[in-house]
Amino acid sequence: MPRRVVAALLTAGTALLLAGCGASDHPEVTWTVGGTDRTVGPTQFCDMRMENCSDDQSAQVALPIPAGTEVKVAVPEEVSAAPWSVVFSYTAPDGTRTDGRSPIFTPNAQQDYTLTLPDPADTLVTAQVQLLGAAPGIDPATGEVNFPTRGTWVLVAAP
Repeated sequence: MPRRVVAALLTAGTALLLAGCGASDHPEVTWTVGGTDRTVGPTQFCDMRMENCSDDQSAQVALPIPAGTEVKVAVPEEVSAAPWSVVFSYTAPDGTRTDGRSPIFTPNAQQDYTLTLPDPADTLVTAQVQLLGAAPGIDPATGEVNFPTRGTWVLVAAP
């Protein structure tokens, strides 16, 4: 085989190998705001034992979210097969910030959710899909329920 052909095959093989190393096998979710869809990987993801975690803060989506705009999220089967929820923060017209949470969806119950804020004048600041891991526990210091999270997919309001 000519040397150029061998070199070309080695270069192509190396490129494929490197592309495979950079690929993520983590599930992606799709955020829809005002007709604009954005699909993104997780900002944080752990295996079933809450180990072997990865972190990619650049994975978050930033979209303009005018007051009163519904936000839709679609999750893949890998996420909907486990308990999941949407955690969010919004501001009222007077600037008061409020945190909220959707219901916790049981495994295989649904693959999408529409977030509608209480008042049409409220403005979403951020939302996260949270893939829940181990059973929830009580924080002894605060008495609040903690939901161990295996994965998060983040949407932030763009200025």
